[in-house]
Amino acid sequence: MTTTPLLSSPPGHAGAEATAVTPWPRVVALAAAVAVGLTVLLAAFAWPATRTAPRDVPVAVVGPPVAVEQVRAAVEQAQPGALDLRPAADLVEARRLVEDREVYGALVLDPAAPQVVVATQAGPPVAQLLTSAAAAATGGAAVQVDDVAPAAAGDPRGAGLAAGALPIALGGGAGAVLLALRVRGPGRQAAGAVVLALLGGPAAAGVLHGWLGALSGHPVAEAAVLSLGLAATTLGVLGLAAVAGRVGLGLGMATVVALGNPLSAAAGAPVLLPDGWAQLGQLLPPGAVVAALRAVSGFGGTGAAGPVTVLTAWAAGGLLLLAVGAVRGRRRAA
Repeated sequence: MTTTPLLSSPPGHAGAEATAVTPWPRVVALAAAVAVGLTVLLAAFAWPATRTAPRDVPVAVVGPPVAVEQVRAAVEQAQPGALDLRPAADLVEARRLVEDREVYGALVLDPAAPQVVVATQAGPPVAQLLTSAAAAATGGAAVQVDDVAPAAAGDPRGAGLAAGALPIALGGGAGAVLLALRVRGPGRQAAGAVVLALLGGPAAAGVLHGWLGALSGHPVAEAAVLSLGLAATTLGVLGLAAVAGRVGLGLGMATVVALGNPLSAAAGAPVLLPDGWAQLGQLLPPGAVVAALRAVSGFGGTGAAGPVTVLTAWAAGGLLLLAVGAVRGRRRAA
């Protein structure tokens, strides 16, 4: 008794699949879709970079009222709307405001010993801006720089965190795509996301802190932030895929990578992005991860509550959507 293979071609049609060609409309549509996607991706990454500028950067200022007003007028003439000067009683209060992350820096207008207080890990470009502003305010005199959150010894320009933001976002997104396409069952997908986060967070912290020296906080706290960030990204994208299929998967990747990464302000600071977009960036996983890492690396955790809450909400929301997808799947099966 002989059997016919299930995938064999019918008589007279041998090799039909091998000689079949894709219709021209589909070829053109696919090429056009790639071109549109490329344009959107280019705009998403290039637009924030070309619109980066200081906008109402909160800065404490210590000095006589006359001197403060002179500095305010000079800064407004040089860069309108760049700085939001807030009077402080003395250097101690100004330094506390910087350490508590209520302001990005402080100008001390002491004619005998002018000083600027900065926090490089809050955003290297902002620290450089304030140092230049202090020099301009004192007529080019030598200004003492007090950095309350200096850059990590192995990464004085803060380039490591800026370069590492995209791989972290891509790692979580790629993990979600792999789990969505290759693992069946929402519970197993969620478990895979948790395992990825628990393994990937310490590994990323080991690279950024241990090898490159780009972070200077407690390694355990940094690993915890990175694990939470990976869980938020992976579970968030998986949840969208669970309720909207491949459309949700694509939407999740576009949100995290194409939108979230350029708005993360990893190379600068949120205050340098256009208003509205800066706030949106901090509500997406890449921006929240960067903000939380800066908090635990340079400020002992001060300011980490907000971004950690955002990441927790993304992870919990992803789990909720996975549960919704599971319920819908059981109903369809019934």
